Amino acid sequence: MYDAIVVGARCAGSPTAMLLARRGYRMLLVDRDTFPSDILSTHYIHQPGVAKLQEWGVLEGVLATNAPPIKTLHIESGGIRLKGMPIYQGIDFALCPRRTALDTVLVDAAVAAGAELRDGFVVEDVVWDQDTVVGIRGHGKGRASVEERARVVIGADGMHSVIAPKVQPQEYNTRPPLGCGYYAYFSGVPMDGAEVHFLEENVNFGFPTNDGQTCVAVEWPNSQFAAIRQDYEGAFVRALQGTPDFAARVAQGRRETRFTGVGNIPNFFRTPYGSGWALVGDAGYHKDPVTGLGITDAFLDAELLAGALHDGWSGHRPLSEALAGYERRRNERAFPLYELTIQGASFQPPP
Repeated sequence: MYDAIVVGARCAGSPTAMLLARRGYRMLLVDRDTFPSDILSTHYIHQPGVAKLQEWGVLEGVLATNAPPIKTLHIESGGIRLKGMPIYQGIDFALCPRRTALDTVLVDAAVAAGAELRDGFVVEDVVWDQDTVVGIRGHGKGRASVEERARVVIGADGMHSVIAPKVQPQEYNTRPPLGCGYYAYFSGVPMDGAEVHFLEENVNFGFPTNDGQTCVAVEWPNSQFAAIRQDYEGAFVRALQGTPDFAARVAQGRRETRFTGVGNIPNFFRTPYGSGWALVGDAGYHKDPVTGLGITDAFLDAELLAGALHDGWSGHRPLSEALAGYERRRNERAFPLYELTIQGASFQPPP
């Protein structure tokens, strides 16, 4: 019997498991993937997220993967250019580590804290006792199904969560898909920090990442997704031409990976808790990637959820009250940034 089973061991799940394991709770952390492995993500971490890595004692491990500190952010929109990097709690840089690197550091930190890891484990279903979730059923590769029980099952498995449809949380503040995008990694691109260029028909991004490479990405209106995917490389090159200097620097480099793309990106909030279950990260709140807030939000939500569960389990206050506080605090922080993201992904001028 575990205190909690966390389904999904990436940016929301591993920190949640780590923080609770550090408080002495018995944690099981499962993921369908093995580590290191990649996942769809442009993986920018804003300063509040970097501050959490430092607070948790894992920042040095992330920096050791050769992910460069990003000291400058260039933003261009409507002919206005901004340059700088706000300081947050003493942190004067952002990061953009590849998920193969970042997620492995986070998983290792959770295991070092005492969490049990089962990667390559596929969750088939949740286990119910009347109207309360009491565990999961799943299997490792080539193995028979097993059941594991816990006080709480935590879905930290992303926007296409396996857990969420099983527990059927209420969705609210939903918006239609707004953006679609493609990205690839290039070597040899001269960069002075990160770049975001808002144009009328697309947004161009450049983020320095591990080993001297740059994540180059383009986002378009979702209405163009069907056409773009017919010739995504051509559309990508044409979109970059809207920022000639950036395009010229990308052309100096060499593409090192295939293009990765996504469309029909959902925007929603979900009630993130119920009887025997909770949701964290993209499983509980998802938005367009144009503002690059996903990882930072996952870190902040993980800390809120871990704190709420500890408050409930330790008797500091009733668990239902603590989890309601988790949702309230998440929404107080996230709602304004969600609206900013929706505006940025709408390709419309501000009201």
